[in-house]
Amino acid sequence: MLKILIADDDKEIALLIGDSLSDEGFEVVLAHDGKEALEIIHSNLDLSMIILDIMMPKMDGLEVCKSIRDKVSCPIIFLTAKGRILDTLLGLEMGADDYITKPFVVEELVARVKAHLRREKRKYEDENNKITIGDIEVYKNSYEVYINKKLVELSTREFQLFLYLCENVGQVLSREQIYNYVWGNDYGDIGTVAVNIKSLRNKIDKENKYIKTVWGVGYKLVKPMGQKYED
Repeated sequence: MLKILIADDDKEIALLIGDSLSDEGFEVVLAHDGKEALEIIHSNLDLSMIILDIMMPKMDGLEVCKSIRDKVSCPIIFLTAKGRILDTLLGLEMGADDYITKPFVVEELVARVKAHLRREKRKYEDENNKITIGDIEVYKNSYEVYINKKLVELSTREFQLFLYLCENVGQVLSREQIYNYVWGNDYGDIGTVAVNIKSLRNKIDKENKYIKTVWGVGYKLVKPMGQKYED
């Protein structure tokens, strides 16, 4: 269940938003001043969204946003009075993602919340779909490889071979392992591995920075100096 913090010193508004989001299946946490909101955020770094009223006692929403933006990555939505648009713009510069002006229609707020959470989900899925090796980006779901943001045309087998190397970066893979993984019992012989490695080098690695031959064994993919092996 996605957890959302609502921080507003107007308890009726906080409850109204909280009840509406709870009806949509979200877990809701309420705070009624900036310091309480900050304490909750520090103890709940798994928050999926933070909704902050700008004008709150003890610490306003701008201060809260400024103090947490480098610690949390979830979307932040400001609630603001019509006469405080300049404050809202400042909040956006501090890292807030959106704002809603009071008075507001609660259905619109719920729709905005859902839209931001959908974007966060897509971003998460995209990041888990991508492997980055130096200036090469590999997108597993779409079978696409980019070098310096430019698409490289690969055959299906070439992509599968390169993805296998990427998923085992730093490890030596024998020709037999590669052949069995990519081709299985489909056709051809083990010599087709060397042919496709040569093609990959021509398309992706002309400077021989990434795909290394381990003589008598097989091949391995290496990352540039300074790039860790953990994705």
